[in-house]
Amino acid sequence: MRRYGKNPDEDDIRTRARGRSRPRTHRRPAHEDAEEGFVVTVDRGRVTCLVGERVVTAMKARELGRKSVVVGDRVAVVGDLSGKKDTLARIVRVEERSSALRRTADDDDPFERVVVANADQLAIVTALADPEPRPRLIDRCLVAAYDAGLDPLLILTKSDLAPAGPLLETYLPLGIRHVVTTREQFDEDTVAGVRELLSERVTAFVGHSGVGKTTLVNALVPDRQRATGEVNAVTGRGRHTTVSALALPLPGTRGWVIDTPGVRSFGLHHIDPSRVIHAFPDLEPGTEGCPRACGHDEPDCALDDWVAEGHADPARLYSLRRLLATRERHEGD
Repeated sequence: MRRYGKNPDEDDIRTRARGRSRPRTHRRPAHEDAEEGFVVTVDRGRVTCLVGERVVTAMKARELGRKSVVVGDRVAVVGDLSGKKDTLARIVRVEERSSALRRTADDDDPFERVVVANADQLAIVTALADPEPRPRLIDRCLVAAYDAGLDPLLILTKSDLAPAGPLLETYLPLGIRHVVTTREQFDEDTVAGVRELLSERVTAFVGHSGVGKTTLVNALVPDRQRATGEVNAVTGRGRHTTVSALALPLPGTRGWVIDTPGVRSFGLHHIDPSRVIHAFPDLEPGTEGCPRACGHDEPDCALDDWVAEGHADPARLYSLRRLLATRERHEGD
């Protein structure tokens, strides 16, 4: 430590210039000049956005912290918005989401992941054979759709290999719209019918690998072909050909389709039964007499009396309880 005499002057004392000349502030810039962008894909930290008619690559600003940016998000973007090669913009704000499709890696994982934001429809694609249908996975996707407030759409492929009737009977009480197709070569009439159900909507596609999900997306949006893989004839398993979610504009409409990677499981650790019941408006009034935090499958659940009094179809209550019970069972059970 340097020592000075009794009467030091300014030549004796020299102060080191501070690195920061401005006082710190917790106020964040308003970014009033930011433009609105729509996130079409996210890949290793790079976010591809549609800003007007320009495709812009951006990164999440540090000020957003750990807030995630996912496909379907509407964001505020600043910086170089020209869309030219090797340019990079910044996402400074994620607008409030109208919906969020969530899943966990498995039922024991408390960390939920947002798969798609701001969708209003979930297309669940499953094959009737090769690979065999997995009703538990379908049920789990339905629960996630109801929890997120999305309308489900069931698309059954490869009906030339197995009849659709037995599987559809399970879901008829739910009143789910459905489409039945033959093998993965979708004819024009089928594609037109599916496109009509997707028009004016943002639809996320989910399904097990090898069911023809991406092939259908390619048929709907032929200008944006994505890689497809073959299904193993022995195991019935397909290669994961979609590695990241991608939003594509549906030609001739104002709709969007979002192709997501093939899933082997759909964890429901985050699901609250009180949100799922909202998808059953004929049953929801009957829950007024339920005990607090009722799981709707308990001896004192008020829904039993509600249905017995003729207010709703017993098949609807069975379907609700089957869907809620799938939170406790694995897809292969």
